Amino acid sequence: MTLLKWLVVAVALIAAVGLMIPHVDAQQASPTEKRIAHPPQPARGAVGNDYVIGPEDVLQVTVWKNDTLSRVVPVRPDGKISLPLLHDVQAAGLTSMQLRDKISRALGEFMPNPEVSVIVTDVRSFRVSVMGEVQRPGVLLLKSSTTILEAIAMAGGFRDFASPSKIVVVRKDAAGATQKIPFNYNKAIRNGEAEDNIYLKTGDVIVVP
Repeated sequence: MTLLKWLVVAVALIAAVGLMIPHVDAQQASPTEKRIAHPPQPARGAVGNDYVIGPEDVLQVTVWKNDTLSRVVPVRPDGKISLPLLHDVQAAGLTSMQLRDKISRALGEFMPNPEVSVIVTDVRSFRVSVMGEVQRPGVLLLKSSTTILEAIAMAGGFRDFASPSKIVVVRKDAAGATQKIPFNYNKAIRNGEAEDNIYLKTGDVIVVP
């Protein structure tokens, strides 16, 4: 092969390699580069430890090293769950940790030092209402911790003549007394401070005048 032909072949190979390099880099980017380019979105958490269990919620009750007593149970309309040995146990009105302790104490009569965990696997009783000057007033069935800003967005946002600075959250406390919590939507949006937002509790009523 003549020198000229060798040169032509060499130039063609160099050009081909140059075209392939960006493709290889894109396909074989390091894990760090991929994380920077596409940061993972934070997952919405499930209900927190302060979530109060209600009727229709589904619970996973696990007794360590005892499959017979461990099971997934729904909370009945009367607020109770059915468990072996203990029969009916009041669950509604308690947090998962409070219910865990209650079951542990009850099982302590039948076995030494039972280790129990309670997890809310399906939230069905977390309901809040949005009333007044929103696009879709009504009841929202929530599945995880939700703020008032998120609830208003779920209700379609405000109507034209709403007064976002005069919103009120009507809430009943543990004693059954009614609280009226003022909420200034404009201030919360303007400041962007977490304390200006409100995390909702089941039974809350958001009134948008």
